[in-house]
Amino acid sequence: MDTNVWDFLVKNLTEFYNFTGFANATPGHIIMIIIGLIALYLGIGKKFEPMLLVPIGFGVIVGNIPFFPGLQIGIYEEGSVLNILYFGVMKGVYPPLIFLGIGAMTDFSSLISNPKLMLIGAAAQVGIFAAYMMSLQLGYTASEAGAIGIIGGADGPTAIFLSSKLAPDLMGAIAISAYSYMALVPVIQPPVMKLLTTQKERLIRMKPPRAVSQLEKIIFPIVGLIVTCFIVPSGIPLLGMLFFGNLLKESGVTKRLANTASNSLIDIVTILIGLTVGASTQATTFLTAKSVLIFGLGAASFVVATFSGVMFVKIFNLFLKEGNKINPLIGNSGVSAVPDSARVSNEVGLHYDKTNYLLMHAMGPNVAGVIGSAVAAGILLGFLG
Repeated sequence: MDTNVWDFLVKNLTEFYNFTGFANATPGHIIMIIIGLIALYLGIGKKFEPMLLVPIGFGVIVGNIPFFPGLQIGIYEEGSVLNILYFGVMKGVYPPLIFLGIGAMTDFSSLISNPKLMLIGAAAQVGIFAAYMMSLQLGYTASEAGAIGIIGGADGPTAIFLSSKLAPDLMGAIAISAYSYMALVPVIQPPVMKLLTTQKERLIRMKPPRAVSQLEKIIFPIVGLIVTCFIVPSGIPLLGMLFFGNLLKESGVTKRLANTASNSLIDIVTILIGLTVGASTQATTFLTAKSVLIFGLGAASFVVATFSGVMFVKIFNLFLKEGNKINPLIGNSGVSAVPDSARVSNEVGLHYDKTNYLLMHAMGPNVAGVIGSAVAAGILLGFLG
């Protein structure tokens, strides 16, 4: 073979190799791909929040396929397809749409019938402010600490919304942490619940919720919007969409809109938010000491939130008459992982009494936690934004 032809082929093959993932791979890329595979295993194999972990896990792999810079394919490269899809995360567009769907599929009857359960949802938000203070102690800026703290609310969309405003550089780590702990609710919460309660407390039977009228269901989102947003106007994007979605559901005259919001729309946005948040964990920008530490802070805040919810019920019971007491096992559901934390309350309760169903009671503080985390985000955004 002619020497010039051989040199030309070698040069072309070398250039081709330089553009492959093999040539551009770093240990960080491999680590992140393994993390993505673990997320897929948990979502598919263990069925831990598959609607969240499957898109996120696959997104982590997509975002960590090594490539030659400048080809406009990376999520952080201006004008790339992934970068355009990520716009909805960076500008906080996707989270309010998720809240619209949550509102359209949520029944607030348990909370309306027993308003004092709102206090449990409020108590569980202690985890948010505990994480905020811990983050400040560890050297994060006030804005970064506020974004990290919201992980304690176990609310992925709220975490994304707040971090997009306060700490965009940490958004990937915060979002992955929030969604991971949402998925691990059945693993993290039961040991804390059992540790803090006695056998007698676990067997407390609560009165059945009263029937809630259609009028009450219609009035609730309207009054809820006015009251919460007058207190924290910065929470309007999340709270406004949450209560609007609920009004679509409960009004009885917008079923098509409610069905679209609670099915097609929320599914589409969940796919986009999961895939792009996962892809944002590109090793070159994600694997830093700050990002790794966020996972530890997230776990601590989640434990504190569960602890504060359960302990609040125990203390509250001291002021309630016999027969009106609340089972402390529903205290964990004050975090806004709907409906998973409520299911955990029910499952742990059934373990000790197979006839004591706590799900409907636990849904009260659970939906209150959704409102509470959005209010907490609004407060943090108000004085840090």
